[in-house]
Amino acid sequence: MYEVIVPRLDPAMKTGKIVDWLKKEGDQVRKGEVLLTVEGEKTTFEVEAPSGGILRRILYQSGYDVQVPAIVGFVGRLDEPLPTVEVAATVPGPPPPVKKIEGVPPRILERRVEGVRASPLARKLAEQHAIDLTTVKGTGPDGRILKEDVLLAVEERRTAAVAVPPETPSELFKGLRIAKSIPLSGIRRTVAERLSYGFHTTVPVIITMDVDMGNLVHLRGSMKTAINTDLSLTAFMVKAVAKALEAHTILNSTLEGDEIKIFEEINIALAINTPEGLVAPVVRDANKKTVQDISNEIHQLTEKAMQKKLGLQDLLGSTFTISNLGPYGVEIFAPVINPPQTAIIGIGTTEKRPIIVDENVVAKYMATLSLVFDHRVVDGVPAAEFLQEVKRLLEAAHTLVT
Repeated sequence: MYEVIVPRLDPAMKTGKIVDWLKKEGDQVRKGEVLLTVEGEKTTFEVEAPSGGILRRILYQSGYDVQVPAIVGFVGRLDEPLPTVEVAATVPGPPPPVKKIEGVPPRILERRVEGVRASPLARKLAEQHAIDLTTVKGTGPDGRILKEDVLLAVEERRTAAVAVPPETPSELFKGLRIAKSIPLSGIRRTVAERLSYGFHTTVPVIITMDVDMGNLVHLRGSMKTAINTDLSLTAFMVKAVAKALEAHTILNSTLEGDEIKIFEEINIALAINTPEGLVAPVVRDANKKTVQDISNEIHQLTEKAMQKKLGLQDLLGSTFTISNLGPYGVEIFAPVINPPQTAIIGIGTTEKRPIIVDENVVAKYMATLSLVFDHRVVDGVPAAEFLQEVKRLLEAAHTLVT
């Protein structure tokens, strides 16, 4: 019997919404055939059959939100026994009751953390109320922590705490009329979850540096005339950042437990604003591509993002992120690190500014770079040296096209 699993696309992703099942129970399926579509990390993606056989059981129907990674069905032979698994999901409105599907034990969905055994619902409640499961005594079979155990721990903590009158948003804004309520769902909810995850799991520090963009502006203009192609400034920035990461690999890394893991590939994610929210498609091996190739790829990814056609291959595997708010007139800003990466760079608007050169005031095309990095991984000096290298490459723009 094979499990149909909705994967977790990155550490910040908590849930996925089942949009539609393309097969029904009892249908014959082939290995790799699409079984269902899921709305998850920035896009709607497909889940394929793990093996050929019969779709024996669907655990969650369309419209359900499931905590990822989640087993949502089983594929196998008709003569194979069905597993038993606890099913707990949330849907708009009242949550459905926990039910059991006959077969193998509920432990199939349990995750063990340092010897702690708990039901999925207990884990969800513990996460919502910031309860450390290692401090909770389980009353279930073999000491398994149940929902009631977590609720008791929550109540005990409330009793021990100093009573403070609650101030909910409704109470704080009592008397004000609400023009419209917007549900925090879909991509907007994912963005909120990612920001919260990044805030709680990194120690962000920002440094800024001004860059003389004059050579780059003139080079871009001359290349546009020569090859009749409008190369984006972002493409040059992607190339510069990717080349700088070759020399400063510590910024192209992630912190996993007690290890800093440096990536071999340099894959640059670009933050793109869409009507549905922020997405960050990936330019892979950006250090090995020409500015022309990068510019073409950015254009293609932007079109796909606007049409909600980005696939998993477009969104996974980034090692560093660039956010460019220059087109919106923003000079300096502090972007949020895209977990589990170590750093992100923000690009401000390129504009003419008065600059003092040899005691004379001249107008130069300038932009401000903002590097936000995880201080647990990188200290200030190596981060500044990386930013200096990006600045050097942008100011010597001709080196980016050779």
